[in-house]
Amino acid sequence: MGRSSSSDENGLKKGPWTPEEDQKLIDFIERNGHGSWRALPSLAGLNRCGKSCRLRWTNYLRPDIKRGNFSEDEEKLIIQLHSHLGNK
Repeated sequence: MGRSSSSDENGLKKGPWTPEEDQKLIDFIERNGHGSWRALPSLAGLNRCGKSCRLRWTNYLRPDIKRGNFSEDEEKLIIQLHSHLGNK
């Protein structure tokens, strides 16, 4: 027993992303677009799998992600739509 390695059996890095990895991903996508997520890691010089890169970009690094609290108008709209649609 002991601590597991921070890379998998294929040598791909697992675990938290470093700021340097984030910057490599951002720079590559800004220059080339994302195209094939499967090919992106090796083209961008990352030791990650394509799925990890895709999720990191989609959930954390995309420039159009809105962070922070909802505005009053957004909150009213959410409540209105929830009362109309329910938990769909």
